[in-house]
Amino acid sequence: MAATLIPSPAPGLPHSLQLGPADRADAAITAVTDALGDGGSMAGPLRLCCGSWALRLPQLRSIATLVESRGLCLREVDGDDPETLVAAAALGLVSSPPLPAASHGPAEATAADGLTILRRTLRSGDQVDSKGSLLVLGDVNPGAQVSAVGHVLVWGRLRGVAHAGCDGDAGARIVALQLRPVQLRIAGAVARGPEGVPPAGLAEQALLVDGEIRIEAADPLWPLDN
Repeated sequence: MAATLIPSPAPGLPHSLQLGPADRADAAITAVTDALGDGGSMAGPLRLCCGSWALRLPQLRSIATLVESRGLCLREVDGDDPETLVAAAALGLVSSPPLPAASHGPAEATAADGLTILRRTLRSGDQVDSKGSLLVLGDVNPGAQVSAVGHVLVWGRLRGVAHAGCDGDAGARIVALQLRPVQLRIAGAVARGPEGVPPAGLAEQALLVDGEIRIEAADPLWPLDN
């Protein structure tokens, strides 16, 4: 298995590191080492294109450290494996499934077992409603809104408006890898998002306790324990 380092096509754009066919997670470190060599004049931000690789926090941390030692800075992770994207977002990296360049149209979603899965980042003006629970594999940016009859889960940054339990379910939760929304709603309760920098590598959840929305640490797992 090999990896290919592709220089930035224009100033200001990231370089790309493309992993070959998926193998054992620990083999990615060797592939990245070989592709980077001893470093050189190439510097700046880097996008890691993982494909179907299943990389977790330890592997991504090692790759980020290795990349930094060669004068580059890992900023983005693209891939098909949801847990890889979760790990990348937990490290504060921009993470998203590969999308066509023109991806500003209506969001594509799939539904299974009462869970709607949305594989894209939502931008200002986007609005998504789910009759069950909603999982967003991407960010919810300011100006975007998501709502669900059940839980709202954002495997990325939640910075827009989220409403869980929109039909009155007080047991619904809002979970995100970075929970910094403009507004939170659970059933009939409303609250502003927390301020300050979120804890690194720690998912957060909002839930209703004694009629008020509380923010606390959460495991990024599905289904949620009740």
